[in-house]
Amino acid sequence: MYRETVRPLAEVRRTSAFFRRSHHRLLVLFVLAGLSASLHAAWIPLKAELAQFLLQRSWAQQQAGLDVKPWPWADTHAVALLEVPRFSIQQIVLEGSSGRNLAFGPTLSGPSLELGDWVINGHRDTHFNFLQELQRGDHLRVETQEGARNFRVETLEVIDSREFELVLEPGMARLSLVTCYPFDAAAAGGPLRYVVTALPLENGETILPAVSSG
Repeated sequence: MYRETVRPLAEVRRTSAFFRRSHHRLLVLFVLAGLSASLHAAWIPLKAELAQFLLQRSWAQQQAGLDVKPWPWADTHAVALLEVPRFSIQQIVLEGSSGRNLAFGPTLSGPSLELGDWVINGHRDTHFNFLQELQRGDHLRVETQEGARNFRVETLEVIDSREFELVLEPGMARLSLVTCYPFDAAAAGGPLRYVVTALPLENGETILPAVSSG
C-alpha cells in the first residue's frame, strides 16, 4: 500500500531557510573572490608605479654620489635610466633580470651592461606596455653612470623563444627591449617575445631632447 510521507511544515521551513542561508554564503564568497581578484589586478600596476617613483628618487640621489636603496629591503639597484621622448616616458632600469625585480621595473643583466650590447626586459602589462606603440625611427635614450647613449628604433618583431634567442655580441652598441607577446594575452609566460631593436644614432643626426624630470 502506497503511503505518502508528509514532512512537518516546521521542517520544510527549516530546510528552506538552510538553503537560503547557504545561497547567501555562496553569494558572499563569490563577491569576496571577485573583489579580491579586482584588488589584485589593480595592485600590480599600482605597485609598478610606486616602485618607479621610489627608484626615480634613488636614482637622483645616486647621481649625486649617495648610495641610497630605493626601499630598505631592496636587494638590487638602479643601473640605467631609459627615456622615450615621443611618449615622455622615463623608467629606471634595475640590475638583474629576476622575476622579482621585473615587478618593480625594467631589468638589465650585468653581462649585458658590461658588454655594451644592452638587452632590457620588462612586463608587457606594466612598464613595457608602451612597446606596442613604438615605431621604426623612434628615438630612445639610455643613461648610465658612464654617460648617455641615443638610439633609433630599427626593427620590431615577434620571435618564438623556443626557436630563437638573443645573442650578446661584445663591443656591439645595440639596445634591445624585450617583453612577452601578445600584449593582450590572458596569461603571461608564453613562448612569444616582442623585441624592439635600436641602434645608435649616427654622428650629425638630430637627437630628440631628453625628457624633463622636473
